[in-house]
Amino acid sequence: MTASEDLTTLVESNFDRFLNLGINVLYAILILVAAYWISLRVKRFLSTVGDERPEIDDTLFTFLGSIARYLILALAFIFVLNRFGIQTTSLVALLGAAGLAIGLALQGTLSNIAAGVMLVAFRPFKMGQFVELAGYSGTVKAITIFTTEIATLDNVQITIPNGQVWDSAIKNYSAYSTRMVDLTIGVSYASDLKQAETVLLGLIKADPRSHAAPAPFVKVTNLGDSSVDFKVRVWTNAGDYWGLKCDLTRGIKDAFDEHGIDIPFPTRTVFQTNA
Repeated sequence: MTASEDLTTLVESNFDRFLNLGINVLYAILILVAAYWISLRVKRFLSTVGDERPEIDDTLFTFLGSIARYLILALAFIFVLNRFGIQTTSLVALLGAAGLAIGLALQGTLSNIAAGVMLVAFRPFKMGQFVELAGYSGTVKAITIFTTEIATLDNVQITIPNGQVWDSAIKNYSAYSTRMVDLTIGVSYASDLKQAETVLLGLIKADPRSHAAPAPFVKVTNLGDSSVDFKVRVWTNAGDYWGLKCDLTRGIKDAFDEHGIDIPFPTRTVFQTNA
């Protein structure tokens, strides 16, 4: 038998095998291309949903889009292996065991990812708000899956892992449109309390940043060791809080000086005896 006859016999005897292999390769290519196209469309769709909902942070939809894309590609890869007759049960078990090992090794990182998802989903704070996170105060500059970035009042960048942010109390100074200025003002026991109350109310009402409702609160709340203490509470817009607080503090000192109202300070009397 010649070489050409041997080749013809080999092709004829394995024709079905080659045909099945070619069909499987074609199916694999189609599955991978379709999965790639679908994964991009799903990711783009989730990004579009995020754009249409400005009240929800885009970071969440970006993260979900990436997860969905890789999940679709992974399922497509498993279908391709099944198409070629490869048993994927053991492969899935192996991937699960590897995922568990990686999860245990990267549990800190995974906790940050989980906390990041919670932050962008429940939105206890937003970009540009002034907050206190994990003991640090500043303006929120960025919220990512792993970290939250804030800028302090002196413009220092602080990057906090999301796990620490979520596990600690979150104080959001910008959550509400109004805030209450709370001051404790002490006057001497010899001062005219009625006059002091009138001066304090006059300063508050004269400042246009002070809200008339709720009404300002100016009352004596404590008889201290060296002073009679007034509690001064006035509502204002959140953006005017610091300006009003500083101006009221300065104005109270000037007005008390003008009306002869003493602001006492702690004193100590020392008695000396001759031995």
